[in-house]
Order: sequence, then structure tokens, then C-alpha cells
Amino acid sequence: MGKLIGYRLALVAPQLVLVSLLVFSMTYMVPGSPAAAILGAQANPERIAELESQLGLDAPPLQRLVEWYGAAFTGDFGTSYSSSLPVTDTLLERFPATLSLVLGGLLVAVVLGIGLGVLAGVRAGGLADRTVAAATAVGLAIPEFWLGLVLTLVFAVQLGWVPVISWTPVTDDPVAWARGLILPSLALGIGAAALIARQTRGAMVQALSSPFVDTLTAAGVSRRRIVMRYALKNAMVPVLASTGITVTIMIGASFVVEKVFAFPGVGDLMLRSVIGKDFPVVQAGVLMIACLVIVVNLLIDLGYGLLNPKARPQ
Repeated sequence: MGKLIGYRLALVAPQLVLVSLLVFSMTYMVPGSPAAAILGAQANPERIAELESQLGLDAPPLQRLVEWYGAAFTGDFGTSYSSSLPVTDTLLERFPATLSLVLGGLLVAVVLGIGLGVLAGVRAGGLADRTVAAATAVGLAIPEFWLGLVLTLVFAVQLGWVPVISWTPVTDDPVAWARGLILPSLALGIGAAALIARQTRGAMVQALSSPFVDTLTAAGVSRRRIVMRYALKNAMVPVLASTGITVTIMIGASFVVEKVFAFPGVGDLMLRSVIGKDFPVVQAGVLMIACLVIVVNLLIDLGYGLLNPKARPQ
């Protein structure tokens, strides 16, 4: 496992450099100047040029890239064009809301998806299997934002079980934080749960049809033990791989869910920064999200190595 961790960690730095280079290059491909976006449509070319000089936008690209890397290594991602606040502080202030939402959605997706997938796989062809297949088809078809609006209307507005304004920092009130995460996590996680359930169902059917199951059954091992200890462990290998892809999709979908539930997260900030050409925020935000994706995939790779010894480097 040590070699596996070492190999994965060795890939982190090149991945981050590649992502940051790509994002930096894309800021030059976006039409229009950030200075023009800040000053508005009535600004004259002289005033735009003056502001570009103040922001350092008139410097050569290579010089700006070197300066950005030099500051980034110290944790300084510059100052926001729109708010004039440090980018690092702005992102760190919003990151807990996004992280809470993604982890809540992931919890819903894994628990619900694996549970339904195992149920359908164990009773393949039966009523439970057909019911899960229909439910997952509905889950995949419903957009996250529409599901979020329906959940809010029913459980927050009509029934009053959870607050309409859902975000509360965990340091202020842990109970309110957990209650506020219920609906956003369901809205974000149900679609992902449908994907994981289908993957788990197929993997369970394949595992239960393997010859080792017949051997264990002939040896007198109970059906429950075969399913929970042996078949599920084998089925988790492909499910883990699909979970990594699902997490990446969920991070993108969390931006929409944040808007529906008025979450003060990174997604809302990123959308406004892209529209306003606030490039320091966009660059640092993309790098932060890339770090989150890399960490999640690193954990999944470690889990994959634990379940499948053949995946570990020799």
C-alpha cells in the first residue's frame, strides 16, 4: 500500500500544475477585458487601459504566470477584482459550505445506492429488482435543481420540517447545520445514488453467479454471510471506480444546488466571478476544486487497492 500511496502522491503535483496552466491560458481566451467589465459599458479606452495597468493585466503572459506561481506557493492567490478582498480568505470562507454539501450528497449516494443495488442484485428478476430499476430510472431523469425545488416546497414550505434557508455553519449550531444539509444532500445525492445502485446491482449479480459462491454454499455458509462478506466485497471493486466519477459529477452539480438552497459556497462565487471576469477568483477556485477531486480520487484509489491486491504496484 505504501508504494500505491507514493505513486498516487507523485502524480498530484503534475496534475495541479497542468490544471493551473490550463486555467491561466483560458483567461486569455475569454473575450473582453476584466477592466472593461469592472468599469462598465460607459468606460472609455483610456480609463480601461489605466485600470489594466493598475491590475497588472498589461504585463506579458509569462511574467504574470511566474508571479502567480510565486505567490500561489505562499498561499497568496491575489486580490479579487470585484470585491478587492484577498482571494484566499474569500474562498476559505465559502469552502466549508461546498464541502459540507458534497460530503452530504456523497453520503446519500453511497448509502442509498449501495443499499438499493445490493437489494436488487440479491433478488435479481424479482419485484424488488424491478422496483429498484424503475426508481433509479426516475432518479436519473430528475434534474438536481428541480428536485431541490420540489423538496423545498414540500418539506420546508408545506410541512415545515426543515428550514427554508438551510445553511448554518457547524461552529454556530451543529444541529441546525445537520438539519439544513438534509434537503440539499438529498437533491444532490439521489441522482448519484441511482448511478451507484445500477452499478452495484450488476456487480452483485456477477459476484453471486461466480463459482466461489457455489463452493461456499456447498460448504454450508449461510446466504447472508455469502452476500455481506464475500459477494459484496468483490462487487465493491467496480463500484468504487464508478463512485470516483460520480463524485466529480456531483461537485459540478453542487454549484446548481447551492443556488437553489442559497448556500454561500464556492459554486455561487465561481459563477459570479466567471461572468464578471474576476480571474484571480476563477483561477484559485478551479485549483481548489481540482485539489478536492484529487483528494477524493486518492482515497478511492486507496480503497481500490485495499479491496483488490492486484491493483497495488509490485
